[in-house]
Amino acid sequence: MSEPIPELIRARPHPRPSVWVWAVVVGLLAALFVVGLFTNPNYRWDVVRRFLFDPRILSGVGWTLLLTVAAMALGILMAVTMAIMRMGTNPVLRAVSWVYIWFFRGTPIYTQLIFWGLVPVLYPKLSIPFSDWSITTNDVWLAVYGAILGLGLNEGAYLAEIVRGGLQSVDKGQWEAANALGMKRSTTLRRIVIPQAMRVIVPPTGNETISMLKTTSLVIAVPFSLELNFVSNAIGNKMFLPIPLLIVAALYYLVITSILMVGQTRLEAYYGKGFDGERAARPGRGMSRRQQSILAAGTVKDDPTLEVTP
Repeated sequence: MSEPIPELIRARPHPRPSVWVWAVVVGLLAALFVVGLFTNPNYRWDVVRRFLFDPRILSGVGWTLLLTVAAMALGILMAVTMAIMRMGTNPVLRAVSWVYIWFFRGTPIYTQLIFWGLVPVLYPKLSIPFSDWSITTNDVWLAVYGAILGLGLNEGAYLAEIVRGGLQSVDKGQWEAANALGMKRSTTLRRIVIPQAMRVIVPPTGNETISMLKTTSLVIAVPFSLELNFVSNAIGNKMFLPIPLLIVAALYYLVITSILMVGQTRLEAYYGKGFDGERAARPGRGMSRRQQSILAAGTVKDDPTLEVTP
């Protein structure tokens, strides 16, 4: 004869008045900030609306996006190359990778950008050895090239460590299994290791992409004066209204960053499918209240008349 069904215990959370106190304090501070934001005439929201879609601002947004995409593409290319070189068995390639990462991580990005801007000063002419052909560097060297190279090479040094950590997170048994099947090292990396390492690589790479978007404001050191931050500052200083134009730039940065965060979340979900597994079913899912009460009491196995549907 089965044991009697115990009564369901209704547990109530312990009241925490401090949570409500902090909620009220934060709510009041947020309300005061919002009210001040829209009632303070010094923000000049009319100027913000006027320049929000100004062609010069939109051009600055376009150049900022171009610098971000190009620099990240170069950075990812350098990162994968240097990470593979550093994990290889060739001591010369490992030394080259280590020196690259050491130099570009050890010097400030602003200093590197200044040097890239001074390339025409360091090398006034470009020539081919053992020939009379030469050309003035200023004729072919554009500021945008220095901006992309400076940002991309610096980013590659940081991403190289991220990629290396992702590759090392893959179990060594994957390498051994691929070697046993006779697969080449390059094929193993491309088809087995890198797809699994993406789960670890994508989150920090997404953060670096968002950071790169804001780092483009430093390319004035090249000098490159077409990106969003410089254009908005130039317009604001010319009108003696820097605050409204800074708000315009901040709004565009926030919009682009929000889009990048959504894309990063989707990429993380895509590459995490095979690792996170299916969401576990909740205990008691598909049961009646009577069955759930028995399961909570730990006596479901003692009542053979109950059937739990999956």
